[in-house]
Amino acid sequence: MKNIEVLELKEKLKNERVVLLDVREQYEIDIAKIKGSINIPMMEIPNRLFELKKENKFAVICHSGIRSAQVCKFLEMKGFTVYNVSGGIDRWSQDVDEKIKRY
Repeated sequence: MKNIEVLELKEKLKNERVVLLDVREQYEIDIAKIKGSINIPMMEIPNRLFELKKENKFAVICHSGIRSAQVCKFLEMKGFTVYNVSGGIDRWSQDVDEKIKRY
C-alpha cells in the first residue's frame, strides 16, 4: 500500500489525477468535508464497489489514516490503485485548509 502526504494529495487533486474517497461516517462528514470527495463509509465499501471505477486512482481518507489504510488493503486485493492519505482529514485541516474544522 502506498501512502500519500496531504500536500502531494492537494497537487494531485488540482490536476485531477486522483479521486478522493472519504470512508468516514456521515456524522463525521457533517463536521468536516473536503470539496469534491466522494463518501462511502468504510463498512459499506464491499457492497458499493460497483460505484468505483477501476481505471481511476483513489486517494482514501478517513480521520487519521487508520480506517483508510484498511480500506486500501481491501481495494488493492480487488484490483484498485489506491493511496492512503497519511494523517487523514485531521492532517489536511492542519497543513492544507485550516477552515476545515478539526474534531
